[in-house]
Amino acid sequence: MLSSGAMGEYLKACIALFVLIDPIGAIPVYLSLTPSYSPAEHRRTVQRIALATTTILLGALAIGGPVLALLGVSIPAFRVAGGLLILLMALGMMRAIPGGARQTSEEASAAAEKPDIAVVPMATPLLAGPGAIGAMIVYGHIRASVMNYLVLAAIAALVGGGTWLALRMAAPIGTRLGKTGINVLTRMMGLLLAALAVEMAANGLRELFPTLGSLPR
Repeated sequence: MLSSGAMGEYLKACIALFVLIDPIGAIPVYLSLTPSYSPAEHRRTVQRIALATTTILLGALAIGGPVLALLGVSIPAFRVAGGLLILLMALGMMRAIPGGARQTSEEASAAAEKPDIAVVPMATPLLAGPGAIGAMIVYGHIRASVMNYLVLAAIAALVGGGTWLALRMAAPIGTRLGKTGINVLTRMMGLLLAALAVEMAANGLRELFPTLGSLPR
């Protein structure tokens, strides 16, 4: 059984990953890349996007830690770097613009010419980009146990399912919310993500410099 503290951490991880993936904010991009798709093509593409996004998150969970160990990068240092990267993405979301950390203008231009957009650029870098991959690696070290990996794998699958649902309903969501509604929602999610990013970086700094935790508040 998971303790209430662990449940809170996993709930925070689930929220953070879903906000980082931000499938609602990706709806305008998806619709702009698939204007001539038939309903069957939309279904196949959305399934592939969701599957690829989940696979990328699971891959980061499985090999992220060993790669960092091979490079000699500590988890606290990665927490700080990941927090700063996520903060940059959150600032872009609060301005309702796609951040350069997620997709550059050159990548966006190249995407318009691709016949298959499911894996690149939709699954990566637009959805499961550096921020989501970094967060998955960090959350993989919440605690060293098989249960931790199983719960995070389930969270990755849940986020993938949410991505599938959002993009499956892309047309009605885009019509109902409109550009303004999606921007407002993106700004709200960006604010939440900024708070999570600051907390991630602060935890990393406290691990790197333990004396910071003893400073008077």
